[in-house]
Amino acid sequence: MKKKDIFTAPFVQEMEDTTANMYRLGWDERNGGNISYLLPEEEVAEYLDLHEVIRRIPTGFDAKPLIGKYFIVTGTGKYFKNVKGDPETNLGIIRIAEDGTTAELLWGFADGGRFTSELPAHLMSHISRLSVDPENRVVMHCHPTNLLAMTYVHPLDTNEFTHTLWQMSTECVVVFPDGVEVLPWMLCGTNAIGEATAECMTRARSVVWALHGLYGAGKTLDEAFGLVETVEKAATIYMLTAGLKRINTITDDQMKQLAVRFSITPRAGILK
Repeated sequence: MKKKDIFTAPFVQEMEDTTANMYRLGWDERNGGNISYLLPEEEVAEYLDLHEVIRRIPTGFDAKPLIGKYFIVTGTGKYFKNVKGDPETNLGIIRIAEDGTTAELLWGFADGGRFTSELPAHLMSHISRLSVDPENRVVMHCHPTNLLAMTYVHPLDTNEFTHTLWQMSTECVVVFPDGVEVLPWMLCGTNAIGEATAECMTRARSVVWALHGLYGAGKTLDEAFGLVETVEKAATIYMLTAGLKRINTITDDQMKQLAVRFSITPRAGILK
């Protein structure tokens, strides 16, 4: 059976649009940021011959729980602004091989490139999120400007940071009732930061890398994007008001009312 044109695949077009928007919003300057998107095998099979492996690339991490899983991922050193114009060079579709430590490239990285250097952190986070939400499919890393600025001037305590963000907009406690996890500065591109992020991902879909950026997860690209968007909006409001005398705020009692109204359970230990 003739395969469909991969360039018309919804998951390729979604990646094109999402990366373009993230670049437009200033979240992913230069080659900053990366995305991994878990794809159903049957969907990939509509576009690619699953027996044709272009090359095999070590991942630097034993991802045995993900053996046989397919991902479309952004490439290392690639600029998000260029994905839409040349997806075959800037994106790749990989399958985690039977050894758990190798990625089989099925499409993309046409210039000989490879997946993001932070793929181990992504795979670890996918494993964590799937353990608590079997429908999770996306892990997204970016550098939202105001959230990054906020980590310079706000205590890096998970509960305090979450409470401040929740106070910045009525929708926040509804959009991310699980709060945000906050990690201190760590060397990026290492398994150590990946392991710390994955551990945080068992409790929340958002992990702040202090002085660096944010990891967000979701069932779809839209959900993960919307999560990052909401966290960044809250951080923007905080940075706009941080040097001013605050005479109004959203109270804990009001956030409890929101929780009842929208049938959500705010993370324990944050609201008084």
